[in-house]
Amino acid sequence: MNVDIAHRATPFTLQLSATRRGARLARRLAAGQLDAWGWPYGAEAHRTATLLVAELVTNAVRHGTTPGRDFRLRLVLDPAGPSLRIEVTDTRPDRRPPAPGALPPASGESGRGLLLVEALSTRWGTICDDPCTKTVWCEVALR
Repeated sequence: MNVDIAHRATPFTLQLSATRRGARLARRLAAGQLDAWGWPYGAEAHRTATLLVAELVTNAVRHGTTPGRDFRLRLVLDPAGPSLRIEVTDTRPDRRPPAPGALPPASGESGRGLLLVEALSTRWGTICDDPCTKTVWCEVALR
């Protein structure tokens, strides 16, 4: 990891359309930001963090969409860990996922996203700070 870059890292925030194209762009830009912070493409930490971004963003687009409203992706690097906090905010606070540790088994072709988040992150959860949005977040160690 490039320690000099990591110590100067500020949170990376994007607001994108809640579409498949917006989700794809969020994954690509997050991958580029991780590389800029010192976790290069192909590194295990980069692959894991990018997968977690993809799962949370896809869930926001599929289940947290309100017509005409965007979603927000925020990456916060803690160089002391080092660890990464991934936050995805959508506009459907009424559609909260089950609590960590209470996820039902996957059924058919869906339901695997949060199971992956739970398996790959050190911790995760949901925050509803206001009546109009919810944020699903996870933290992952970057070794």
